Order: sequence, then structure tokens, then C-alpha cells
Amino acid sequence: MANLVYYLQFFIYQILEIIFFFLPRKTCLFLGRASGFLAYYLDRKHSQIALSNLQIAFGREFSSPSLKKTARSSFVHFGQTLIDLIKISHLKKNQMENLITPEGEENLEKVLRGGKGVLLFSGHFGNWEIASFFLSRFGKLWVTARPLDNKLLEKELTRLRTSLGANIIYKQQATRQILHSLRQGEMVALLIDQNVLRSQAIFVDFFGKSAATTPSLASFSLRTKSPILPVFCYPTPNRRYRLKISEPLKIALEGNHEQDVLKITQTCTKIIETEIRRNPGYWLWLHKRWKTRPKNEEQRKGIK
Repeated sequence: MANLVYYLQFFIYQILEIIFFFLPRKTCLFLGRASGFLAYYLDRKHSQIALSNLQIAFGREFSSPSLKKTARSSFVHFGQTLIDLIKISHLKKNQMENLITPEGEENLEKVLRGGKGVLLFSGHFGNWEIASFFLSRFGKLWVTARPLDNKLLEKELTRLRTSLGANIIYKQQATRQILHSLRQGEMVALLIDQNVLRSQAIFVDFFGKSAATTPSLASFSLRTKSPILPVFCYPTPNRRYRLKISEPLKIALEGNHEQDVLKITQTCTKIIETEIRRNPGYWLWLHKRWKTRPKNEEQRKGIK
């Protein structure tokens, strides 16, 4: 039964890809926003997850209507992002170049000259996928990803990502490849804003609540001495994107590995939180970011 569903999903995707290929990008973006708008009302499960997350993050600052509006905006934005990814992958190189306005590319050029590679980090914010097109101009770019359960769609997603200049590292085999790439002076991009299993996590503050977060970014930086750069890609009102490449992080380390991993991860998580606070509708709220809880928190619940 699962295989039948996967084939059906793939068939629907192929039909949509053909349609989007012939439609103007402006129309595709409208359809993406409309799809996200409908999904907000039809997919009650993920709508409730988004509202629950927003209550944690902004419950004391936003009214109930504002929380719902932000959740809906996130769905709309995500729908547009998905459709635009499909559409952009079929554009010519010069057309894609015209869509991106970069800021801070000199920061990336400078650290790459150091020869220790560079760790780029971001979150599921804005259009994180299209950033690969511009970043790959500066050298070989690797991005970490978890494969989709549907192998047919995963093959298409890989094609889309590689068409934008990214090379994929799947998380199951990431460590060796990432270390090798950094030692070759290449770029490695990680998204560090999603929940992970307790066995793989450290807990840092995210919107005032402990969030299970991957320590990978910090660990790789400490091991290779590779600099860390924040990168965020924002949609603009004229249907383009602004890509901001910040300066490398300067964090005073303690000399204790565990404390340094925690300090780096907390610093990077706060940077992501700051970007989300500026434009909360651009983040993927429908993910259960606070699902994994610290052991001591669960023990306290048990005592009660």
C-alpha cells in the first residue's frame, strides 16, 4: 500500500512539474501561496502544531488572531517556497542570477582564503534552498539532508538541489564526508533548527524553552578549526531574494569541549531566533521543534 501511495505522489509531482514549467513564474508563486493557504485550513494536524509552537514562542507577545495569522503566513510562505524551487530549477543560469541580491559575499571569500573550509549554518527560514545557487559560485558546496521516505521524490529533490549547485551529504554518512570536505577547504551547510533525538542532542534555549538541538555544527568547527558563518535568504516584495552572508562568528571559548559545544550551539540558535523574530512568517512552524524534552523535565513530570 505504501508503495502505491509513493507512486501516486510521484505521478502528481510530475504532472505539477510539467504545468509549472510552462506557466510564468509569477503565476507559479501565486499557486504556491494559494496551496499553502488551503493547506493551513485542510491540514488541521500541522496547523495545530504550528499554533502550538507559536504559542510557546510568542504567546506572551501576540494576540490569538496574530498567532493564527502568523501560522497561516508560514503555510503560505512554505507553499510558495516549494513551488518556486521547482520553477527555478528550470530557469536559465542568468535568470536565476537575476533573482538573488547578495550581501556580505566578501565575508565568505575571506574565510575561504584561510584554507580551512567553512561551515555555513541557517534554518528552515526564507528560501534556504535557493541560497545554494549563489554560494556554489565560491567553490564546492555540500549540504546535509535527511532523505525522504519516498525514494522517487527523493531522487527528484536531489536533482533540484544539484541543479542549484549543491552536493548532498545524507546524515547517516555525514561525519567522514564533512570532515574530508572541510579539510579540502570546501563549504559545508547545515540547518540546525529542527528537533533531534535526545541521544543526539544538546539542549539550548530557543524562544525561552529548552530545545533539543544538534551539536554537529559546533563539534565540526572545534575539530577542524573551520570558521562558522550565518547565512539567511529572504524573499523580497518584487519576487526576488536577498541573501545575507554574515561575518564569521567570534566566540570566546572556555577550553572545555562540552562547554564550548554548548556555547557555540547556543550562540547559533540565538542568531536563528533573532532572524525568526524579525520575520516569524518565514519560518517552518509546522515542525515539532520542542518535541524532545530533557530527561530531568520528564522526571519532574513523573513526580507530579
